[in-house]
Amino acid sequence: MIKLNRPLCVFDLETTGINVIHDRIVEICIIKVNIDNSEITKVWRINPTIPIPSKTTEIHGITDSMVSNCPTFKDVAKEISLFIQHSDLAGFNSNKFDIPLLAEEFLRAGIEVDMHKVNAVDVQNIFHKKERRDLSAALQFYCNKELKNAHNAEADVRATLDILKAQVSRYSDLPNDINGLSEYSRRNKAADFAGFITFNEQNEEQFSFGKYKHQTVASVLKKDPGYYSWIQNADFPLFTKKILTSIRLKHK
Repeated sequence: MIKLNRPLCVFDLETTGINVIHDRIVEICIIKVNIDNSEITKVWRINPTIPIPSKTTEIHGITDSMVSNCPTFKDVAKEISLFIQHSDLAGFNSNKFDIPLLAEEFLRAGIEVDMHKVNAVDVQNIFHKKERRDLSAALQFYCNKELKNAHNAEADVRATLDILKAQVSRYSDLPNDINGLSEYSRRNKAADFAGFITFNEQNEEQFSFGKYKHQTVASVLKKDPGYYSWIQNADFPLFTKKILTSIRLKHK
């Protein structure tokens, strides 16, 4: 049994593609597990405001015509933010993709969601550390079930929740509280979700890429102030730019 100190929102996104910066959500499903283990399931079908590539439609089955009359993310952003408010998050590959993309969508919609107060459990990272396979194999391995309707948001998120419960039951050394699961499923400690800004052993923010890789953000901005402007004008996630700005203001 997973110990919950507050609700856990297990979620999955279907999107126009896999680029966190440029792609958009077309469907989001959230299963909210309350402290008493009761569940609330919500699904939003969303007009991404950009075309859905045919190759992407082949994966999740959602076409432009199916979302043409649906609300945009901005239309439902407040409703979604209130639904996940005061909750922790879990998903499959969520630390690398779903949470960064969701954060981008909230920022574009002008909704402030403090993701740093959220414990994020990535079920895929736990699985890869233990078994190293995909969602379908994980469901078969842990639950002896076949994943039907793969890449349907609700089917994927239900599978993810079932796997997480089975993982906690299977591994005696695996934490059963969300704080512990969040820490275990994290690959690298990052200040931003995309991992462009990480923490060093002294818990200082550092760049994880480019010519200043492994150098602290504070030292780089001091010796090369123009680097801040370059990142703000370059093709980086909005959340990364926001974190960089907060670090800059902190050290001014």
